[in-house]
Amino acid sequence: MSALLQTALHPQALITLVVFALAIVLFITGWLAPEVTGLLAAGLLIATGVLKPAEAVAGFGSTALITLIGLFALSAALFRSGALDRLRGLIGSDAVRSPKRMITLMVAVVGPVSAFIPNTPIVATLLPVIEGWCHRHRIAPSKVLLPLSFATVLGGTLSLLGSSVNLLASDVSEKLGYGAFDLFTFTGIGLGVWLVGGTMMVLLADRFLPNRGIDDDDLVGSFARSGYLTEVLIPEGSELVNQSLHLSRLQRRFDVDVLELHRGNERFLPPLADRSLAAGDRLLLRCSRDDLLRLQQDHTISLAPASQDEEEGARIDPGSQRTVEVLLPSGSTLTGDCLRDLRFRQRYNATVLALRRGNAVLREQLGQAVLREGDVLLLQAPRDAIRGLQATNDLVVLEQLEKDLPTVSRKRYAIVIAALVILLPSFELMPLVASVLLGTVAMVATGCLRPGDLQRSIRLDVILLLGSLASFSVALEKTGLAEAIATALLSGLHTWSVFWALVVVFLFTTLLTEVMSNAATVALLIPIGAQLANGLGQPPMAFIFTVLFGASQSFLSPVGYQTNLMVFGPGRYRFLDVARYGLPLTVTMTLLVPWLVCRQFSL
Repeated sequence: MSALLQTALHPQALITLVVFALAIVLFITGWLAPEVTGLLAAGLLIATGVLKPAEAVAGFGSTALITLIGLFALSAALFRSGALDRLRGLIGSDAVRSPKRMITLMVAVVGPVSAFIPNTPIVATLLPVIEGWCHRHRIAPSKVLLPLSFATVLGGTLSLLGSSVNLLASDVSEKLGYGAFDLFTFTGIGLGVWLVGGTMMVLLADRFLPNRGIDDDDLVGSFARSGYLTEVLIPEGSELVNQSLHLSRLQRRFDVDVLELHRGNERFLPPLADRSLAAGDRLLLRCSRDDLLRLQQDHTISLAPASQDEEEGARIDPGSQRTVEVLLPSGSTLTGDCLRDLRFRQRYNATVLALRRGNAVLREQLGQAVLREGDVLLLQAPRDAIRGLQATNDLVVLEQLEKDLPTVSRKRYAIVIAALVILLPSFELMPLVASVLLGTVAMVATGCLRPGDLQRSIRLDVILLLGSLASFSVALEKTGLAEAIATALLSGLHTWSVFWALVVVFLFTTLLTEVMSNAATVALLIPIGAQLANGLGQPPMAFIFTVLFGASQSFLSPVGYQTNLMVFGPGRYRFLDVARYGLPLTVTMTLLVPWLVCRQFSL
């Protein structure tokens, strides 16, 4: 411990600790977007002289990051060429009639697909399919959406391409001198995790997944019986003028809750039953989707635009419009801003009718509501505008337009190219990064992916985050902190067996992942885990794999993994629902992964 203190007091090590502490606080609180936090930390490490500029930004030129860029493009080509239509058809099949069978199908099919395609686009594509299946079979989405996320998490550790975190771990391992990962380096461990985890998901579903009833949870039908927030305006000549809410037909005819009344610069809160209404009043309502659409046809009120600047543009022909729900996914650039500042209608040619945030009641005007990841917006827009929404990374359309399925003329080309991208590096005929880059070019050349779609498919937030986080590992090694922390840990673990040392590493990693970015967790803990392995006289790669799997198995909170957050709102889950279903999985993985690692390395 004294050696750790002595190392930590060195100026560069102390600066590194301060920068890391600041970054961890920002990751946990979310005050800055994760990629901005990563860039801030890298910039501070350069400015304070801890790292040279070339050392801090080396991650942006790594083969892992280039591979990830190509992987984004390949996955987009597979979806947009129709190569994965069969997956959509299989998941949405009416032959599957129970939640348990649906979960079994997701584990058996979606899991392996997630080994080669990033899980975020898989979840985004299958969300509307599964919701439609729930609607047809009168099954609450809460019974199947969380398993969809968990299935992609389990499948993401079957191969190197399954997750951006896998590629980051490979890059960090290579920079530390332990070598990069091959495509199937840890597949033996991943298969055990997938089989055991998938079996537990099926067995735990009936008891541990909530069932709040189709009437409350159906996103397509009465999804928001009491959860949509919208704003209406009382126009001149309305029969509501000079009437009280209690005596008006507004609450007699429609099942709505009036949360606020805005008159000029004045704001009135409940009780509002006896307050007389005036022309120009704005009412903040909470109501169902059906009542909201009926309100739109009622001449006694009008839907208020998100801002006065949009009022003229909001008067459009309802007959030419389509109403859809969209989700703000993790990493959306719209989060943190309100609809008014975003000028949402001008940007997307879509009018926001209402907003829903899980089970929360929002008591603020619609235009002033600050958007968050996981929010669901009810939009009215022309069909062409909705097609445009389907092409953006900032919103996920939760309903497939009838004639908007991708063209299938290039499907076979896409499947052959994707197969070659996997097979060529598997037989060591060429490096993985070369295979991915050539596959991306082939997708564009054969028409499976347009150049514009190629650019839009790349998740810039992920690239900036992973590129900047590589500096964390370099700083830990260069300042000696990784070795000092590992030496301090050795004093408590040197008498423990390798299995229990790995259990401690896995548990600490997975708990840290639940409160901050899993990529940041990998960048911080792999150097420490490798040094700990050296001190225990064990293979560093065994501890590196344990950190990787610990960072990937996020089952305890909706914010621990981006796909958990994507299904959180549509499934109407509460925070503890995720922990209740995920805790048995986490306990099992805490014991299973170290055991599998010990078997693979003969420890």
